[in-house]
Amino acid sequence: MKNTHLLAIDCQNDFCTPVGPAGEQAALFVPGADHDMNRLAKFIVKNKTRLSEIHCTLDSHQAIHIAHPTFWRDSKGNHPDPFTLITADDVRTGVWSPFTPKLQIKAQKYVDTLATNGRYVLCIWPLHCLIGTWGHSLVPDIANALYNWEKDTFSRVNFTPKGSNYLSEHYSCVQADVQYDDDVSTKLNTSLIDSIKEADEILTSGEALSHCLGTSITDIANNFGDDNIKKITLLTDTSSSVTGFEQLGIDFVKNMTRRGMKISNTKDW
Repeated sequence: MKNTHLLAIDCQNDFCTPVGPAGEQAALFVPGADHDMNRLAKFIVKNKTRLSEIHCTLDSHQAIHIAHPTFWRDSKGNHPDPFTLITADDVRTGVWSPFTPKLQIKAQKYVDTLATNGRYVLCIWPLHCLIGTWGHSLVPDIANALYNWEKDTFSRVNFTPKGSNYLSEHYSCVQADVQYDDDVSTKLNTSLIDSIKEADEILTSGEALSHCLGTSITDIANNFGDDNIKKITLLTDTSSSVTGFEQLGIDFVKNMTRRGMKISNTKDW
């Protein structure tokens, strides 16, 4: 049987479920993600015997994080609004400073590194995927589909948390935007890369196309070898982009298909 892996990125309520059963509000809902997850859950159920392995990432944060408003303040003590972009010059000139002055040097080094390493400019997001909350949990339909896949195939989903280091964004499931020598969780996740490299085909889906999915697949491809990139298939009807960042998703698809990534959807695969 063909060795097919599914890599599902951040299928969590804060990204994918607008309103929870008790009225919970998604912190960072990606428009269309609820429909993406419905299609993906049905796809997993329908193709459970065709999926040899499933890898599922979980964005996992605490309230104090360098990409959350709580980390920063202006000269009047105000926190930045969500979606504020903070540059190296903003930190250097005091437009934004860490709430705790003792983190000034580390914060400056972080944004300086972002300015030179080609990753994203620091974007402040609403507090999201806080560990232990409804928003951190998998979308129920996805959770049920994964549970039944485990039970019916006697296999285990490979859950991969990301984002635990509060001094670095961690869009990619295989490395943080800035890596730290004293924190292995920020380093390149070679075990995940080596695992999916064994697949004959790698299906990828999840949220968001513009950020965590796009960065994950790009980083995997950059550490994969060109011959392996053609194994990757993006299920286009199970992923959407963050509003205002749609061009990032478009550019990701264009760049990766040029490198050999295939395109399909849950109906045609």
